[in-house]
Amino acid sequence: MAKNQDIGTGTMLLSFLAGAAVGVGAALLLAPKTGEEMRGKIKDMADDAVDKIKTYANEAQDKIRASYEDGKEIVLEKKNIITSAIEAGKQAMDREKEKQKAAL
Repeated sequence: MAKNQDIGTGTMLLSFLAGAAVGVGAALLLAPKTGEEMRGKIKDMADDAVDKIKTYANEAQDKIRASYEDGKEIVLEKKNIITSAIEAGKQAMDREKEKQKAAL
């Protein structure tokens, strides 16, 4: 359950950053500056936003990969338990068959 919240938190954070970038971009466009200064600031902010988004995307990818590996290990562990239980059941059934044959 916590892993789903991590993904939701990452999405929320990316949405927040995107909204903040749009807000800052709008503020820059409305501020009285020369076109060259404004374009430079917008480019710098866009570059920063892209870097942050890449960082968060890589972190999310790492979390997803780790969750996948954890899940894979749990499935293998449960599979081994079930296989052992089935094998024990087969052995018990064979012993009972032998007892029944001996009784006849």
